[in-house]
Amino acid sequence: MAEGNAMTGTLKVTELSQRKPNRFRIAPDAQTLQELARTLDLVDLRKVLFEGEVISEGRRDWRLKGRLGATVIQRCVATLAPVTTRIDTPVSRLYLADGLRTPEGEEVEMPEDDTLEPLGEVIDLDALLHEELSLALPAYPRATGEEPLVINAAPKGAEPLTDEKIKPFAGLAELRKKLEKDD
Repeated sequence: MAEGNAMTGTLKVTELSQRKPNRFRIAPDAQTLQELARTLDLVDLRKVLFEGEVISEGRRDWRLKGRLGATVIQRCVATLAPVTTRIDTPVSRLYLADGLRTPEGEEVEMPEDDTLEPLGEVIDLDALLHEELSLALPAYPRATGEEPLVINAAPKGAEPLTDEKIKPFAGLAELRKKLEKDD
């Protein structure tokens, strides 16, 4: 079981049990939380816990199922006031011993299953924690009660355009009516 206060979570694949779940628990210490907060451009990061298990999936593949919980503090995009968010997200990966097949060609489709990963010598839980936390962060955190920021730009003396005034298909409807009358 990978457990500790600092982020030292790597599981050697050769040491994983094929018969029973390989449990892990990562709770970074205060210094590691500060480093992670700085890396993710957060005001503060508290109560991070990443735990779960890795189980055998066939003879050579491994499935990770876990849960990531954290309390993050970011700056409001409108006021720069601190915004606290609780993150609680499931984490799932399927590590494939044969790796991932890279599609060839100029235009390729992304695989539907975004949980697939190539299996190396170790499963890096620290990197996975960092990746999942960065993906779970609110992109535009807002302080409670803050209205969306609206910016209007127009030449001096002119009225700014709004979505209601533009109505991109309204002009087409008018043109269609005109064409129908002419026929």
